[in-house]
Amino acid sequence: MVGARTAAMCFNRLADWQIDQENPRTMDRHRLVSRPLAMGMFAISTLLLVLGAQQLNPLCLVLCPLAILLITVYSLTKRFTAYSHLFLGLALAAAPMGAWAAVRGELWSLPPYVLALAVLCWVAGFDVIYATMDMEFDRRKGLHSIPARFGQRKALGIAQALHGVAALGFALFGWAAGLGWSYAVAWLLAAGCLVWEHRISESSEPNTINRAFFQINAVVGAVLLLGVGLEVLIFK
Repeated sequence: MVGARTAAMCFNRLADWQIDQENPRTMDRHRLVSRPLAMGMFAISTLLLVLGAQQLNPLCLVLCPLAILLITVYSLTKRFTAYSHLFLGLALAAAPMGAWAAVRGELWSLPPYVLALAVLCWVAGFDVIYATMDMEFDRRKGLHSIPARFGQRKALGIAQALHGVAALGFALFGWAAGLGWSYAVAWLLAAGCLVWEHRISESSEPNTINRAFFQINAVVGAVLLLGVGLEVLIFK
């Protein structure tokens, strides 16, 4: 997990190096890390990912190149498609699939696929919200995003639809995995957080959108994890 996350962030920084220097929202990032340091961190974290996969089981090692492809290619997609948010969602949707493969050593069960679809829509939805802050910059630079293509109002509507599918997917995952009331409570809290996220995202204030993106989504993940943990460790 640490290797994949670090490699993805380093590759993203390298791929968008010039773009981030020109974007007022991201230009300060280059004061934190140099390009050679980012390249070195990418190499080390990718090696960490491969070594970690090798120690888990043969299936994880076989799937490791696909994981590396997913976590790197998404950084390039905004150069040619407005639906780059879905590629980011796909990259993070690989996480529950990888976790299932790591623990079970197989991918023939329904629950990880349902959860992966829910994660894809969840991530794509909140990335669309986050991209509204760069809408005008993306248009000037010829970069692609749903807000840049459809405008802020329609983009937020698309994000709401994606999060509606995500909420349904999280509920179906609980059913497919045979989870009980503690997960149901967690799902209700997570769904409430998604509704709240869209309520506060109607503002165009960067601080408000940052709160919706970073804080509320962290709560969504945490409560779902807590619901699964209680169900598996205590009530089963």
